[in-house]
Amino acid sequence: MQGNTRAHVGAVLIRKPEVLARCGFSNSELYRLIAAGKFPVAVPLGVRAVAWPLAEIDAWISSRIAARGQA
Repeated sequence: MQGNTRAHVGAVLIRKPEVLARCGFSNSELYRLIAAGKFPVAVPLGVRAVAWPLAEIDAWISSRIAARGQA
């Protein structure tokens, strides 16, 4: 293995429909947050396929829950 790929062994990737379902976003809101740097960036899987690391999505959701009382 090269680089830090070993750290990602066992990582689970989820596709956009599951990301949208977990977060409750529309497609346009998802990409708006990504463009603003407020949401994890997708991992390219191929020419026209992307997915997101489940751990990053879960961490983002947890951070939103933790921040709800800190405004």
